[in-house]
Amino acid sequence: MDATASSALLILNLPDQALAGIDLLAFTTTPRFKGVKTVPAGLHLAFVGANTAFSERHGIWFHVPRGPVDSGPPLIITRWQSSSESLVAVTDRAEHLKWRANLGGVWREGLTPYRQTTAKTTNEDDDQEELVDWTKLTSHITEALLTRITGGKTWTLSSGSSAKRDLEAIPGLDRSDVDELQSDKELAFLPIDLKRTWRPGATGRERTQAAQDRSWALNEVIEQQCSTGDTMEIVGELQFCFLCVLTLNNFSCFEQWKRILTLLFTSRSAAAARPGVFIEAIRALTLQLQHCRVADTGLIDLADEGGSLLKGLLTRFRTGLESLQGSLGVQDIVDELDDLEDYLRTEHGWQFGGTFAKSGVLELEDGEQVRMDTTAFDEEDEAGEYAPQVVELTAEQASMLGADLSGGEGRVEMNGPRAGMSRASLHEVADSSDDEEEDDGKGEHGEATAGDSSESDGEEAPDLEDMDARY
Repeated sequence: MDATASSALLILNLPDQALAGIDLLAFTTTPRFKGVKTVPAGLHLAFVGANTAFSERHGIWFHVPRGPVDSGPPLIITRWQSSSESLVAVTDRAEHLKWRANLGGVWREGLTPYRQTTAKTTNEDDDQEELVDWTKLTSHITEALLTRITGGKTWTLSSGSSAKRDLEAIPGLDRSDVDELQSDKELAFLPIDLKRTWRPGATGRERTQAAQDRSWALNEVIEQQCSTGDTMEIVGELQFCFLCVLTLNNFSCFEQWKRILTLLFTSRSAAAARPGVFIEAIRALTLQLQHCRVADTGLIDLADEGGSLLKGLLTRFRTGLESLQGSLGVQDIVDELDDLEDYLRTEHGWQFGGTFAKSGVLELEDGEQVRMDTTAFDEEDEAGEYAPQVVELTAEQASMLGADLSGGEGRVEMNGPRAGMSRASLHEVADSSDDEEEDDGKGEHGEATAGDSSESDGEEAPDLEDMDARY
């Protein structure tokens, strides 16, 4: 192909035996390597590292427009700075003109083609499938989203780039360490706070419900925080974060990826109101998980123990969808969820449904075999110790437990461990109130505690935010 008729990416001054990659393709460089040619139209992510081992990786997103442009085929130029071991974009017009004039000299031997075939296969369908996968993996990433997250027109970031909230959560770092790391690049993610998912001024039951169903928080993020006004921007950020984890091993992107998934799969009511968002998110997640096996990152691990919390999210999300059957668009969400679960069940051996063995034979250390019977349970069924019970309370006892007596005088429904409290136990609680009245309902540091109980007790599903880093 003529060098003057195709787009190209130049990566200058990259050392020998360094890591270089673009989109889903990665390779080790040679002394003659200067970049990639015949890059198709659309958004792309190029990334490099000083070596193929454990060096910090630097990436740059760029866009190749469709059709001819006035200045000729698109030419993206970057340069590796060995002094700082970083990748920077070259924007000087004179240097662009120089390299455009000399592009023919490096076209044949200095640039590798965007799509390569191995010596064992020349199957064009495989190449086309890879190209289609990248298009789908970036289907909702926009230029406006890249500008917002990276904070500039060159769209660069590295393995060390981070949102401030993730740096401050690293144990052992003081303020000076955080500032030093933050100088790399601060990422402006959508502000998702999984610990406060209710409207300002909400109290009591409303806060409890909002902690269990985060639909208000999801709607707030989409309507108030998505700068482009695109309802799919949250899906685009999910795609951006995954690809930066896949290629750059970026920890902060991994944390945001988990936060977005947690917010989506704990927003039951929003599924009926915004089915398109959930359909695209599940479709994107399915494709992302299919690429985890070929990733060289240790952040995403779909082993059963590593993905247990994701499994819990999907299981609870499906349970929540059952109450929405008949709503417009919910069946399409269920169909996409079926495809995702079928993939995880087939390729990774995941089991869904919360089934447990009711009986079996246990072999002891001395060889003796004992038949054991167990009680199958599902914490979502509110059975056994989780079953709600109705108890009679005095006004003083109700005040102590923060109960609502509006359903009937002296009667209240309780859930969780306190549901099994006997009348004698309740009297013990009331008797202990004399010693606590001096605190006037204050905690150890003088903060009110009764109104905040819903933040922890009302949240049944564990957050992906607490996930093991091996997820």
